Amino acid sequence: MTLHDKALFYEDQVRSRHIRNGFNASLDRMEKGNLATGYMSDSDNDGLWTSMYLGGEIFRYAVTKDKEALQNCRESLDAMERLYTINPVPGFAARSFERAGYINQLSDPERWQHSPQPGWDWKSTTSSDEIIGHIFAFGAMAELVDDKNMQRRAITLIDTVMSHILSHNLYLIDFDGKPTMWGKWNPEYVNAFPINVGDRKLNSSNLTAMLQTAYHFTKKEKYKTKALELLQKHGYLENLMRPMSIIGKAPADADEHSKHMSDGWNHSDDEMYFVGYWGLYRYAFDENLRAKYKQAILDHWQVERPEKEGAWNIFTALTGAKNVDIPEAAWYLREHPLDLIDWEIMNSHRKDIEPIAPNFRNQTIKEVLPPDERPIQRHNGNMFSLDRTRGNGNSEHSAGDIWLLPYWMGRYLGVISAPVGK
Repeated sequence: MTLHDKALFYEDQVRSRHIRNGFNASLDRMEKGNLATGYMSDSDNDGLWTSMYLGGEIFRYAVTKDKEALQNCRESLDAMERLYTINPVPGFAARSFERAGYINQLSDPERWQHSPQPGWDWKSTTSSDEIIGHIFAFGAMAELVDDKNMQRRAITLIDTVMSHILSHNLYLIDFDGKPTMWGKWNPEYVNAFPINVGDRKLNSSNLTAMLQTAYHFTKKEKYKTKALELLQKHGYLENLMRPMSIIGKAPADADEHSKHMSDGWNHSDDEMYFVGYWGLYRYAFDENLRAKYKQAILDHWQVERPEKEGAWNIFTALTGAKNVDIPEAAWYLREHPLDLIDWEIMNSHRKDIEPIAPNFRNQTIKEVLPPDERPIQRHNGNMFSLDRTRGNGNSEHSAGDIWLLPYWMGRYLGVISAPVGK
């Protein structure tokens, strides 16, 4: 089986049982691995997981011009676009949506709200990881999909959400008129963190990427003006350039929020950084900034190398840097199991692994295990997790974000080859 054969297998896996209302979804509540007993559920990150699947299909289309890939892009764009119209807040993206009555709102009243559209509910409290995912996918679509209508819609969505953020003082404002928990990029919030707390660097990096993407495709000066103001006057360039080696626990005299946000390495932050690096590097305002961003990306990649994370190695390749562990990325793609069901897995008892001392990054052993020997995880998981002891065979992950994104991005960037003779 070539990697391309594996991609086609996974494409079928996604399309046959992981597309819910156009979203890339998991199959949950299965009985002992029986696929027929599961159903597709919503998540807090439907927009992010779909953005990552959509990104993979965009790269697939850019490489192959496959009409099926284009139709997959169109269906997921429809779902992503509706996140902005299913709720009553201009420019705000819902986390998800579902038909009214399908989900018991009383079990999650903070998130689920009735839509102005009869017969539908929508999920609020949208997070920053949703927004950076949206901007990544919409930017890739605007650049790489040669369908004028889809390009126009993608650019409109970029402008829609970024206009909302700019007009609300760099906050994402929910239906209650308040910022969501994580939708905060204002300097008063970002620079309140000590310099070694990761969110100060992350939010600066993400917002810069988002503003650059918005300017690149809309050419509206408000985006460039705000980005340069933040970079030059509010320390966002210094923040995003700060070495990863200093990220750690907040000092003893820090506020409680900073301490809570830095109690260990957050792998969801890695996901947000790398997804954001597409817009940070590719749509940089000038070559001087692009060179700085490359330095920051490579600095981050260096600390990620022990994980042999396929997506992060391939995202790093967008900088054109040589020797960015592409063999390890190919290893990740080859060694991923075809079965993405969450089986109970135990590794911590093994005698062939070398434990290391407890550390901030929660790296448990010296060498990461192959993907087919460890718990199935999305890219926001700790690749050094050894055991999975809950819910044996009760869910199946979609390959859309886990595998298809790095594979097709690697094919687009030319670091993963097509099969010989195809």
